[in-house]
Amino acid sequence: MKALRLSVTRALGGAALATLMAAPLAAQQPAAPAGGGAATLDAIRARGTLICGVNTGLAGFAQPDSQGVWRGFDVDYCRAVAAALWNDPTKVRYVPTTAQNRFTALQSGEVDMLSRNTTWTLSRDTSLGFDFTGINFYDGQGFMVKAAAGVRTARDLNGATICVQPGTTTEQNLTDWARANRIQFTPVVIEQLNDVVGAYVSGRCDAYTTDVSGLASTRSAQPRPQEHVILPDVISKEPLGPAVRHGDQRMADLVRWIHFGLIGAEELGITAANVAQAATSDQRPEVQRMLGRTGDLGRMLTVDNAWLVNVIRHVGNYGEVFERNLTPIGLQRGPNALWTNGGLQYSPPFR
Repeated sequence: MKALRLSVTRALGGAALATLMAAPLAAQQPAAPAGGGAATLDAIRARGTLICGVNTGLAGFAQPDSQGVWRGFDVDYCRAVAAALWNDPTKVRYVPTTAQNRFTALQSGEVDMLSRNTTWTLSRDTSLGFDFTGINFYDGQGFMVKAAAGVRTARDLNGATICVQPGTTTEQNLTDWARANRIQFTPVVIEQLNDVVGAYVSGRCDAYTTDVSGLASTRSAQPRPQEHVILPDVISKEPLGPAVRHGDQRMADLVRWIHFGLIGAEELGITAANVAQAATSDQRPEVQRMLGRTGDLGRMLTVDNAWLVNVIRHVGNYGEVFERNLTPIGLQRGPNALWTNGGLQYSPPFR
């Protein structure tokens, strides 16, 4: 065999042999989309507006205020993309999506991206044809009960009725957890978020289960939040983050590095209040690259080199986004603290 390889090498030459050996592997690789996956970004720029799929209404994450202005953690990620593209965070059209229609909206092109408390799973990342651009909120599924019920842990829910939305990871997690722990329960499956919350509040079910962030949001919206208790049990991992369509590499790159930029800015002490000064006076090399004073990192993302200055000026860093939207509904940083503070939020280098 060794002699055969040697004779083939001499006959074909090293370069030709490399081409011959690489051909079967190359044939298995999918072709890159035309334009490096820039079609969605091109359409957004031509339209002059980002179309962002958000929740129909979840306090702290995505909800219109009394003036009809959308606000929240997920909304700020949409605003950040518009700020990076046009230095104008208002150039966003928000499309409320339910747990059932959010994926169809993204697949069909009705929205350019989803920024809607959506869990990153293998099947969604592959068979549904999405690319998740990062984990901007580490979450987990929990349970909320009435304080008057005296329930202390999720194991006390044996025989209970539990409200849950269909078409979510929540429904499967509940079934898996109950089977593993030999818990008997009666599911009350209701599609619309307002309806499932209403069923829980009215006493139609003993407990309500969803991501802990959603429970905190729901509790904060009640007339007497202290009457509701989020149990300490967390029964799943729910990494949440924005998603774009497969093949939209340029769009994915931009959304991904906006997230990393928010984290990196917090780590380096760059805020909405001081970003303009930092862009002109901070001598740290990474800050100079991040804020476009040196290098061409922005152009690599097909935006202006001052893209991150514009993002931070309009929405703040990750900590500011969190504190503005999620701290008021009772959520602590926990695993969403920076890695330097014992959390999981970590940005790759800007170089």
